[in-house]
Amino acid sequence: MSQTKYIFVAGGVMSGVGKGIATASIGKVLQSKGYSVTAMKIDPYINIDAGTIRPTEHGEVFVTEDGTETDQDIGNYERFLDTNIYDINYITTGRVYLHVIQKERNLEYNGEDVEVVPDIPLEVIRRIKKTAKSTKADFVLIEIGGTVGEYQNILFIEAARMLRLQKPKDVLFFLVSYLPIPNKIGEMKTKPTQHATRSLNATGIQPDFILCRSDVALDEARKEKISLFCNVEKDCVLSAPDVDSIYDVPVNFDNENLAQKILSKFNMRAKKKDLKEWRSLATKIKKLDNPIKIGIVGKYFSTGDFVLSDSYISVIESIKHAAWANNRKPVIEWINSEEYEKNPEKLQELKKLDGVIIPGGFGSRGIEGKIKAIEYLRKNKIPFLGLCYGMQIACIEFARNTCGLEKANTTEIDKNAKYPIIDIMPEQKNNLKEKNFGATMRLGAYPANLKKGTIARNAYKSDAISERHRHRWEVNPEYVEILEKKGLVFSGISPDGKLMEIIELPKNKHPFFVATQFHPEFKSRPLTPHPLFREFIKAGIKK
Repeated sequence: MSQTKYIFVAGGVMSGVGKGIATASIGKVLQSKGYSVTAMKIDPYINIDAGTIRPTEHGEVFVTEDGTETDQDIGNYERFLDTNIYDINYITTGRVYLHVIQKERNLEYNGEDVEVVPDIPLEVIRRIKKTAKSTKADFVLIEIGGTVGEYQNILFIEAARMLRLQKPKDVLFFLVSYLPIPNKIGEMKTKPTQHATRSLNATGIQPDFILCRSDVALDEARKEKISLFCNVEKDCVLSAPDVDSIYDVPVNFDNENLAQKILSKFNMRAKKKDLKEWRSLATKIKKLDNPIKIGIVGKYFSTGDFVLSDSYISVIESIKHAAWANNRKPVIEWINSEEYEKNPEKLQELKKLDGVIIPGGFGSRGIEGKIKAIEYLRKNKIPFLGLCYGMQIACIEFARNTCGLEKANTTEIDKNAKYPIIDIMPEQKNNLKEKNFGATMRLGAYPANLKKGTIARNAYKSDAISERHRHRWEVNPEYVEILEKKGLVFSGISPDGKLMEIIELPKNKHPFFVATQFHPEFKSRPLTPHPLFREFIKAGIKK
């Protein structure tokens, strides 16, 4: 078996430059040439995982099959590479330091002094090699979080330098850098990228490729300038302009023969050339013009004066995948649930939409607005899909307005609720008491059985499923019978019959009223949309 090849991707000039999509797209074009690929993310924060970071701070928390709460880029890797990414592929500063300190406490350093360098970079290298061994991938792509020149990621860059020293023929470096075009100047400037490259040089690393991000494509003059001043072959200075769809990026990279250039540097050859399905999707996306309007009712929207759609990135992408599969152009509208608490008359705006999603979340802020929205959607027969907290809130709404349990609530909001429709899982009560919050929820993939003749069963075309979870509270079993008698259907239930996984209303009562305790958005892929999102969009089209 040939040696695993390692490709590091670092960012220059500014954050949010697109390293995650670039990494995923590099992986996609290498896959298209017949090679197996996995991807890793190194996040510079001290957090052990992303689970305790609010979405407006760092984007959504993506959950893997094995229950790790990760950065949203792991979701991008899964969607582009069409493969599951696991706990082993995710590194944070906190994880690395914790492991090194635990080893020191266990006397595993044989009495030697433990130092930041080389011991922290060596631990990073150990994890990268372990991922390569575990996945048996031909290529391991490693995205280094943050921006070149920061203190936070310097040890990860040092690890990359040390790994190249160990394996000089098996390691390549990409710098994804930004080339601004100041409005008052009107000229694309290369100087920030030159400085970013020099900063990377100062760590002992010379990039093999520079991906030039900008509003428009890179011209020959700038390409030559960057090649000259950044000491990179001209053919390896690649244009990566803004695109309407992130799914165009692998196509653009393939048009630049990026995979062949990478393989050439490793003295490898393409085994096949097949990006056909992906190219077809990218072409289809451009041509679709028949819109479907989907509303997302949430609260993790704003950061200062800006809307942060990254808070719900997997939900957004799942809507897109399902809309494209149904030959529709998705149009997404953001709805702040707190507005419905202040101005209930605004609920009428929901009638303009073809469907509405209420995604996951935590806490009391905006919950009454979501309850009002679900009541309106139910009574006006507007297609509704609830996700995680969205299902819990739907149960509360049904209990209050259909079952006559006016004070029904979740104990997450009201510990002394008269009708605790949603309650904490027994095994979680001690975690809350001890303030043990990180990675202590029901996380990762769990099985469920589906009832025949239901929307869920017809969507999945299977009697049993496995889906990813991220929550502590569940539907209280004591109220299941009451809710069922009034017409709520529990169409997905855990194999032991204790946990309610999917609720719905019969089709003769509502065109599409479905909610899940799990997060189906984590398993949607561009070429294989999630069945529930696909059926939700179909219902929206019929409306």
